[in-house]
Amino acid sequence: MLRVSKKLMFAIEAVLDIAYNAGTEPVQSGEITRRQGIPKRYLEQVLQQLVRDGVLAGVRGPRGGYRLARERRRITVGEIVRVVRSMETAADPIEDPAGSILGHKVVRPLWGELQDEFIRRLDSVTIEDLCLRARSAGVESETEDRIDFTI
Repeated sequence: MLRVSKKLMFAIEAVLDIAYNAGTEPVQSGEITRRQGIPKRYLEQVLQQLVRDGVLAGVRGPRGGYRLARERRRITVGEIVRVVRSMETAADPIEDPAGSILGHKVVRPLWGELQDEFIRRLDSVTIEDLCLRARSAGVESETEDRIDFTI
């Protein structure tokens, strides 16, 4: 069952932060925790899993950090949700063998359908879409402050 956990919200916010504030240098996790207020204990674990699953690319070294592994229009919120769900250890109540026949034949299939519909909707929302929402909401990007167009 799809739960909106802190870890899930932090993962989406972190990927959005990287996309929205990316400049020529990788975004360091410390910058994300400073801007978003995400506890470091949640962040590092999630960022590493997002790297393993190809959403982010990790850059090593003193000026290392994280970048998007693909264009932001090619990364969906649904993809991030699936990565975080793979990390969570709580059992899915839909798969629990205990319960009544009404639960197994009617209620659980309904929740499964709703969950599938929700994931399909999240698969249609890209990180680019969220960046555009942030810009239209007036959220400032630190990248805009660092870009120098002088020749």
